Amino acid sequence: MTTYLLAGGGTAGHVNPLLAVADRLRDRDADAIVLVLGTAEGLESRLVPARGYELLTIEKVPFPRRPNGAALRFPSRFRRSITDVAEIIGERGVDAVVGFGGYVATPAYLAARRAGVPVVIHEANARPGLANRLGARFAARVGVAFRGTPLPHAEFVGMPLRREIETLDRPARRAEAAALFGLDAARPVLLATGGSLGARRINRTMVASAPAIVAAGWQVLHVTGAKSDVEDPGLPDYRMVEYADRMDLALSVADAAVSRAGAATVSELSALGIPAIYVPYPVGNGEQRFNAADVVGAGGGVLVDDAAFLPEWVERGLVPLLADRDRLDAMARAAASVGALDGTDRTVALIDAALRPAGRPPGAGA
Repeated sequence: MTTYLLAGGGTAGHVNPLLAVADRLRDRDADAIVLVLGTAEGLESRLVPARGYELLTIEKVPFPRRPNGAALRFPSRFRRSITDVAEIIGERGVDAVVGFGGYVATPAYLAARRAGVPVVIHEANARPGLANRLGARFAARVGVAFRGTPLPHAEFVGMPLRREIETLDRPARRAEAAALFGLDAARPVLLATGGSLGARRINRTMVASAPAIVAAGWQVLHVTGAKSDVEDPGLPDYRMVEYADRMDLALSVADAAVSRAGAATVSELSALGIPAIYVPYPVGNGEQRFNAADVVGAGGGVLVDDAAFLPEWVERGLVPLLADRDRLDAMARAAASVGALDGTDRTVALIDAALRPAGRPPGAGA
């Protein structure tokens, strides 16, 4: 029996790949024990128990950004977090720690090193976070979702994807998807989405450009997100929804996409061979631009700055592209060439490889 401790959380970017790997570990070996390390405040506090996994929590101890009282208390609180994880590793007989980044990952990596337990890291972003940059220095295996991610000894594995995406047969589901969203399956569809909270620039530009896109013969499926400030243009071939709880079907019907460049979004669109216009989120450390670099470099996507994604650009850039079926087909092939549908299996293979030197083959008795 093998016991895995999967560490990560805070955001969907950490939790979703973690859960994909957890499911695969449990599916292939019913006797495996899969534990998840997180915090009580993060998204994992809701999603992990709902998926049937035991969530073990430690205190959220962010690295201090400025000299203040929290910075003075940080060393002792951080040491306590490492000790807490070390106790979990010892008491639960953990065989491998698998980290996905986030607040809990750094103490998990350091506790595992103290305990002599192999560490496996998955980095979802092309620009790695602090926790994974530290852990990769001594990890047994490091997997990355994007080629060229600057981590020591990194191996490309792709993104662990949701099972409904991993197994999606887009042509077979197209008619069902079109019916769900009130679209014509025989005509091309442009999917526009800025994520669950939406993207103001994408939303406003898509609505302002709706007549031009529809006049080009395309239908639009526009997922605005929860905080949208735009109104439905009311055109016959324009479908606006706040949220798509069947994103697998939205992707099934999409012939092209306009989206942000979050790691999961880029990975899903590339793996499914959907050509896309990527409009990176302009705030933060610029990781979204790096996430899209592989697929854009291969010719499977077009990168447009947030400030430049205006109706004028749509008229001179997007509309001519939508009219060029040959170019879209070539982009689809290019996107698929850099994507990976088997990121979950590849990540699990890294975990297996990390366990072999210790003489603990996965699924076998200790």
